[in-house]
Amino acid sequence: MKRLLKWAGILLLTLIVLLGALAAHTWYAKPLSIGWFYNRLFLQVALDNPELLTQLRMLEPLGIRGHNAKLGDRSLAHDDLTQAKFRADLEMLKSYDTDGRVSNAEGQDGLSYRILLHFLQNIVNGERWRFHNYPVNQLFGAQSEIPNLLAQIQQVNDATDAEHYIARIGEIPRAMDQVIDNVKLREARNILPPAFVVEKVIDQVTAFIATGREGNPISVGFAEKLKKIPAEKMDGATRNILQDRVDEGVVKQVFPVYRKLLAYLETLRAKATRNDGVWALPDGDKYYEYAIQTHTTTTLTAEQIHQTGLAEVARIGAEMDAILNAAGYTQPTRAERIQALSKSPAQLYANDDAGRAQMLKDYQKIIDDITAGLDPMFATKPRAPVEVKRVPTFTEKTAPGAYYNPPPLDGSRPGVFFANLRDMAEQPKFSMRTLAYHEAVPGHHLQLSIARELKGLPMFRTVIPFTAYSEGWALYAERLAWEMGFERDPMDNLGRLRDEMFRAVRLVVDTGMHAKRWTREQAIEYMVANTGMAEAAVVTEVERYLVMPGQALAYKTGMLKFLELRERAKSTLGAKFDIREFHDEVLKNGAMPLAVLERVVDAYIARKK
Repeated sequence: MKRLLKWAGILLLTLIVLLGALAAHTWYAKPLSIGWFYNRLFLQVALDNPELLTQLRMLEPLGIRGHNAKLGDRSLAHDDLTQAKFRADLEMLKSYDTDGRVSNAEGQDGLSYRILLHFLQNIVNGERWRFHNYPVNQLFGAQSEIPNLLAQIQQVNDATDAEHYIARIGEIPRAMDQVIDNVKLREARNILPPAFVVEKVIDQVTAFIATGREGNPISVGFAEKLKKIPAEKMDGATRNILQDRVDEGVVKQVFPVYRKLLAYLETLRAKATRNDGVWALPDGDKYYEYAIQTHTTTTLTAEQIHQTGLAEVARIGAEMDAILNAAGYTQPTRAERIQALSKSPAQLYANDDAGRAQMLKDYQKIIDDITAGLDPMFATKPRAPVEVKRVPTFTEKTAPGAYYNPPPLDGSRPGVFFANLRDMAEQPKFSMRTLAYHEAVPGHHLQLSIARELKGLPMFRTVIPFTAYSEGWALYAERLAWEMGFERDPMDNLGRLRDEMFRAVRLVVDTGMHAKRWTREQAIEYMVANTGMAEAAVVTEVERYLVMPGQALAYKTGMLKFLELRERAKSTLGAKFDIREFHDEVLKNGAMPLAVLERVVDAYIARKK
């Protein structure tokens, strides 16, 4: 018996050693299977990004929460290592396909390979452009993303979570110092942001500091989280101590580094004197070509996109004019007619707290109503709910009209549709339905939640971003809601058309500013004339395109591809076409480049035939 136990112990030890060696080989060398490689790549990227882990909440169910106390490394040295890693990952991915069997395979194996190949190849191709951006701008950047992460995303359910929240505050000085170094590096390379970017970030940072010890979003967000912890899990004295530590951390650690950022921006103010597109940057024309390819996942040129935009503006404009004329709006220009409608008292909420609360309530009802009516179009629906919240007040001045945050993987928080309520005159009622359909259901919330709930696929497939797919779907969803009968009122349909016009105009002004050297003012004038949007809202949009070149092209490009593929399936399959099956086919594979999406739909058509 002793000899048997001895041999059993030796075998167990050998097995442990072999498993350890296999795990080490999988982590540090070429994994034995491509599936293991997919999982390793995703885990390595996620574990290197504590903010992403906080958003996904993939480790919390395992009892792992330490990442919530950290912020990612934003240093140049770390960026160099990340770029080198992606180059190595691309070569390793290709090494699994020496005979072409994986890349040409049908089904999920081939799909995973083609999606990841496109993603990694795009990152590697863009390495020469890695500094052609503005790390601090009026829309995003660490100066707004970190406070929003803490206040809006990070959960505090007990004392341990609270300690992590406080520890993460302590990470902010290091992170912001690295951000400042990144902006200085770009300045040395003559990658200067537009003048308005510097001005508006100065205003944003100044406003953040002015909120003071207890009024800043980090402190306010923490206080709101503490209120939700049951009394039996935390007593009042402990809450007060924790809140004091957060407030003290903001005053002694956060505000000083924000003042440092502010001082640097003041020196940059005198140097950033232009408000031009990226053509003004070193080798800017080539950079814009890359930006188009990245965001549209196509090989379309700026000129092709510009011409598509002009044609769509003309088509949609004729439909809008017909509705406005029928409603009795006969002002000389389309912009004047839409603005007259937008200023009608029947279209406006009160510009006060009561009006804002009512709008949020009405948005939620719009979403709840269409969610209850999805069955005719969708066989697969997300389990996660969606709720409507106001854009944080300290960022609302420069934030877009709305945006969406998906639910985490553990389902502990719903998806959130953030509505910008800075000025109620910017959101007339006729525009509400299509905005809710875009951001929530059947738009971003439905698509992203289904992706995050997918089973049996590599993890990267549930979260990988492709702008043309996700934004194209959301714009397609606006039209789909109309086709489903949820915009029977002509004014609601006008809102849909106005928002589609808004995306068509983007094709014109984005390419206009970055490729044709339009001025910021030309773009604003063109957008106001064709959409009738308030000039303040248009300024925010145009300035968004200047700091995110090419991103605005993805919406209409993606929508047109979804409509093209649906029509192809419908005309080819005839009576065999099922819209619910079609939507399953394009949604249950996660986001993908448009060329890969086309291959997926063509394979579906072939199978059905």
